[in-house]
Amino acid sequence: MSDQFELYAEVREDMGKGASRRLRRLADQVPAIIYGGDKDPQPLSIIRKDLEKSLENEAFFSHVLVININGKKEKAILKDLQRHPARNSVTHADFLRVNENVAIKVHVPIHFLNEKTCHGVKVQGGMIQHQATDIEVLCLPTDIPEFIEVDMADVKTGEIIHLSDITLPQGVTSVALALGEDHDLAVASVVAPKGGSDAEEDSSEDSSSDSSED
Repeated sequence: MSDQFELYAEVREDMGKGASRRLRRLADQVPAIIYGGDKDPQPLSIIRKDLEKSLENEAFFSHVLVININGKKEKAILKDLQRHPARNSVTHADFLRVNENVAIKVHVPIHFLNEKTCHGVKVQGGMIQHQATDIEVLCLPTDIPEFIEVDMADVKTGEIIHLSDITLPQGVTSVALALGEDHDLAVASVVAPKGGSDAEEDSSEDSSSDSSED
């Protein structure tokens, strides 16, 4: 995967909660940190509008990023994001340095396909439930998928899609499945409508009719 995002950052010298609050309030910047690899953690500051604009793109969360620190570029992924509990504005960002030759764990968003035409929904009147919105995978930084597709077209009511049912790209493995079958988590399911599906009701009526005729 090629680098498509570049963030400009400055080294942050003034530390502490008070300094972070001043940085957000007066300079309209977001405190951040980059860590990992064979280097020490480095506190940073990033222009708020630049970070929030990047966050509007879902791909930002699963891409290898370029963090331009005072002209020196480092490759990293977004590891954690903290937001204000009321305003939902970004209050802190964590970046993890990456080595293109070393596999890393990263959460990749799920894209559910054909939900409106899903058999369990369109034919049986069921409802789709999502048990997960992303999958934690292990792969080389260059192999991180932007998203993982889950096709719901043929799923019927009562059926569950598990991690083991999803085909991952080559070189990408599920972190949970690597722990064993007991960790084959549910990703999505289709539940029957209350009172049963139309098909079940029709079957019940036919059965009652046959009994009456007897």
